[in-house]
Amino acid sequence: MSRRAAIAAAALTGLVALVWLLVFFIPRHSAPGAPAVTPGQSATAAPERKITATLYYISEDGMSLVGAQREVPFGDPIVEQARRIVEAELGGAPPSLASAIPSGTTLRALFLTERGDAFVDLSSDVSTRHTGGALDELFTVYAIVNALTVNLPAIRRVQILVDGKEVDTLAGHVDLRHPLQKNLKWLATAATPALDGR
Repeated sequence: MSRRAAIAAAALTGLVALVWLLVFFIPRHSAPGAPAVTPGQSATAAPERKITATLYYISEDGMSLVGAQREVPFGDPIVEQARRIVEAELGGAPPSLASAIPSGTTLRALFLTERGDAFVDLSSDVSTRHTGGALDELFTVYAIVNALTVNLPAIRRVQILVDGKEVDTLAGHVDLRHPLQKNLKWLATAATPALDGR
């Protein structure tokens, strides 16, 4: 093959490759119809879906639990929704109320059995930072138990674990060796109004 023929063949091969890129490759790897975003401009994210849940806090006089409606992120399946509710319960309390959970407490894990028993694994802060006292311990335990059983009827009972282990109590008063059912005995009769997620 002459040099001229070789150059022509190479040029033809290059031309075929270019046509293939333009016809087949580029259209498949582009996003037709996608809105253009100019530099410095970000696409608007869809608003996060939320639900309204009743969470529990200590009343202003410190003598009862108060149910307050707050917005929490939506979760699916139910075990994910349970996690979102517990995480919200561990957050700060609304004005004039106090958190029933010792500060610094975090949710390590949450498991749900087919029988409707939820196992809530909390960090050791729930015990080591607890103020003590039978009433305060009852408030801590039932703020969590009631938040799950009231908002998620599929959850029948709740057992609190600490650092992945079963514990007898948090501060020496409430027996945590078995899952606990909902108990509204310490709930104030007059609930606070909805707090709009604050």
